[in-house]
Amino acid sequence: MFKKILIANRGEIALRLVRAVQDLGSRSVAVYARDDAPALHVRQADEALALDATGPAAYLDIARLIALARRAGCDAVHPGYGFLSERADFAQACLDAGIAFIGPTVAQLALFGDKARARSLAQACGVPLMPGSAGPVTLAQAQAFFAEQSGAAGAGVMIKAIGGGGGRGMRAVLQAGELPQAYARCVSEARAFGVDGVYVERLMPRARHVEIQLLGDGAQVVSLGERECSLQRRFQKLVEIAPSPSLSEALRQRITRAALQLARAVNYRSLGTFEFLVDEDASDLLFVFIEANPRLQV
Repeated sequence: MFKKILIANRGEIALRLVRAVQDLGSRSVAVYARDDAPALHVRQADEALALDATGPAAYLDIARLIALARRAGCDAVHPGYGFLSERADFAQACLDAGIAFIGPTVAQLALFGDKARARSLAQACGVPLMPGSAGPVTLAQAQAFFAEQSGAAGAGVMIKAIGGGGGRGMRAVLQAGELPQAYARCVSEARAFGVDGVYVERLMPRARHVEIQLLGDGAQVVSLGERECSLQRRFQKLVEIAPSPSLSEALRQRITRAALQLARAVNYRSLGTFEFLVDEDASDLLFVFIEANPRLQV
């Protein structure tokens, strides 16, 4: 049991973690940017330490967070979600400082933070995938891939940032003439995640979005059920329904087995969300793996 945990986040998730840490009988240490000093998580934590900066950037300062954790005598850090929660370099910095990172392993964060590598894992495990590139593509390669899809249902492609998230670095392209501008926008947005590359997949035009929530301890992995996340705006989920009201029981079991297979292949540790697209009316691919989020669910 950890005695003192620094919570490297703010807002709702930081407050939830403060309460959870206290429920465990451990001491909680909050951090805060100057403009978050009056925040509730700061007042509720057992200790609160200033980050000496303002805005979201304050919570991305790895060196400062590690220094505060060491100064406070913390034996663990919880990243929450967003900010540094999926950053392998942050997890490694914690370990280098002798502080436990509450989350997946460094290797797992690096693997699932690279969507092309995650696709390769799915392919190796025999989990269905949409046809797509094996890694980052140039504009010319993306155009060639688009041309290859001309006979497929939907006749379009998805451009995705290899390290993207939150709906950024992602565009659906239905017309060849739209591809150069969409490609440029995705590459530009991808830089915010520290990775310039984008890859392409065939578009599944009638897809529903289903996620499987998993929990692993590094040896065993269990499913906590699925969520229907199909109601979205600009690739951002608006409503999540659990369990999914539209999945047949047979397909639910198949998707859950696929998620468990992926997690068990890497001895997954911590909470994680494994995401799939579903089209039960498709003639070939009823469901496909798209990505995994190695963190606490938003």
